[in-house]
Parts: sequence; structure tokens; C-alpha cells
Amino acid sequence: MKVVVDMNKCKDHGQCVFAAPDVFGFDDAGHLTYVGEPDDALRDAVEEAADVCPLQAIRIED
Repeated sequence: MKVVVDMNKCKDHGQCVFAAPDVFGFDDAGHLTYVGEPDDALRDAVEEAADVCPLQAIRIED
């Protein structure tokens, strides 16, 4: 599984961080960071993160 975030769309709302904290987070400047190729065991959480993103900036590729 590959996670792709369109950083042009992302406005750092953080809903993905709540949904999948093992994959998404914030750096010291408050900008989104994420694991590009997380373990497949985290798929449900990543799918939830993509669903709750208010700007639909998260895409999952297989």
C-alpha cells in the first residue's frame, strides 16, 4: 500500500492524524507528515483517514 497526500490540497486540518496516528502526524512547524508506505495492517486506519479528510487530499495506491 502506498499513501499519497496532495500537499497542494492539504491544509493541515489533522483529521487524518486522529484517524491514523501511526501513519500521519505533524512536524515541529505544524505541517503534515506521513509514512508513504505503511504496513498493510494499517489499511483500515488509512482508509478512514482518507474518508475523513475534509479536502479529500489523501489517496491510497496498491
